[in-house]
Amino acid sequence: MTTAGVPGGTAYDAVVLAGGAARRLGGADKPAVRVGGRTLLDRVLTACEDARSTVVVGTRRPTGRPVVWAREEPPGGGPLAALDAGVRRCEAETVLVLSADLPFLEAATVRRLLGALAAGAEAVLLTDAEGRDQPLVGAYRAEPLRREIALLATEHGSLSGLPLRLLTRELDLARVAADPLASFDCDTWEDISTARARIREHGQVLDEWITVVKNELGIRLDVDTPGLLDLARDAAHGVARPAAPLTTFLVGYAAAQAGGGPEAVAEAARKAAALATRWAEEAEGADAPKPPGAGPDEGGSRGGAASG
Repeated sequence: MTTAGVPGGTAYDAVVLAGGAARRLGGADKPAVRVGGRTLLDRVLTACEDARSTVVVGTRRPTGRPVVWAREEPPGGGPLAALDAGVRRCEAETVLVLSADLPFLEAATVRRLLGALAAGAEAVLLTDAEGRDQPLVGAYRAEPLRREIALLATEHGSLSGLPLRLLTRELDLARVAADPLASFDCDTWEDISTARARIREHGQVLDEWITVVKNELGIRLDVDTPGLLDLARDAAHGVARPAAPLTTFLVGYAAAQAGGGPEAVAEAARKAAALATRWAEEAEGADAPKPPGAGPDEGGSRGGAASG
């Protein structure tokens, strides 16, 4: 099986660790905490939506897309025990491992990790701004991952309470340095506040809002935001302010009737924009004939009235 959007079309399974006591959050259900209108878990699930199968290790809860659920033994046994429970449900030769508290992780970072794994390492880890390995933002080859987990279980008698570094130090590692935001995780309420403020910054808020709406409505479509904003502006200025949201709604409806997709949206937007331009020209009298002898700046509605 191949996976769209992944280098070389490589199929992969994803394991998302969504357990833990969240002590620094006062015991709050961290995966369910919302940032930008979406739970932290759903934000991570969006970043790995190309996975052939996604296993979430933790308490079952509503999610924005279908997943497979697993629990570590014993419950609360720590990240290595949780990883083992997730990997047992995977079948692909490549496993993407993520924590459920990464509000800014994007598909581009996932693709970079998977692409780097193709160079031959047993695992590729993201590094944070200080150069520290992030084992819960990494791509792993399934066979050596299972091998080392089994050896650790045999050596220690149990995986409960064992740190992830015992695993990663036994693997042939490669590393990918990414945008510091990609490795930003939410361990405290201060982190949550920082993340919420970040997505409301002027340069981010519109893209974040469009993404959230698409996920809420189950839409998979690249939105031509500048084009639709231009259309809304033309409708508001050339017709009336309430025409802006209604026109963009009708463009979306027309595109859906035409089969959906970027081409259908673009064509519907083009027609509506042309109509808004014609409407504005009529209001300004721009299409009225100029009176005899009118100069280049004369005409329009004044010329039309004089000729009557």
